[in-house]
Amino acid sequence: MNYAMKVAVLLLVLAAIGALAACGGSDTGTNTSTGTTSSAAPGGQATREGAGGGEGGQGGATTIVVKDGEPEGGVQDLEYKAGDQVRFTVDSDVADEVHVHGYDLMKDVAAGGSVSFSFSAEIEGIFEVELEEHGEQIAELRVNP
Repeated sequence: MNYAMKVAVLLLVLAAIGALAACGGSDTGTNTSTGTTSSAAPGGQATREGAGGGEGGQGGATTIVVKDGEPEGGVQDLEYKAGDQVRFTVDSDVADEVHVHGYDLMKDVAAGGSVSFSFSAEIEGIFEVELEEHGEQIAELRVNP
């Protein structure tokens, strides 16, 4: 194996270890509801309203609309910088538990209800936001350095 291949394999192994470590973790963030409301734009894409949150801390909270147990418009991308305040709301037509992996934050959402998350982006990496009982990923949370 040449040097470049060894480096590539090493990087892949390190990335896999990092991904596995991100799936564990403990609840290091706070788990508070916000009063921010948003609505889905045409086509079911998430929208942002208000200040503080959203990609790189710009804009407001994101709303993920769940219809028939799946995110409208597909898995939503939530991107923040380390230290930003992560804010998003899940509006769901099914009852389930919304789980933010890595941060290990969980909240129940009632059918026809909504639940909001607000916490500091203290752990860098890529994390799944999932409807736990349905096993359905609804968002990908990316926290950059």
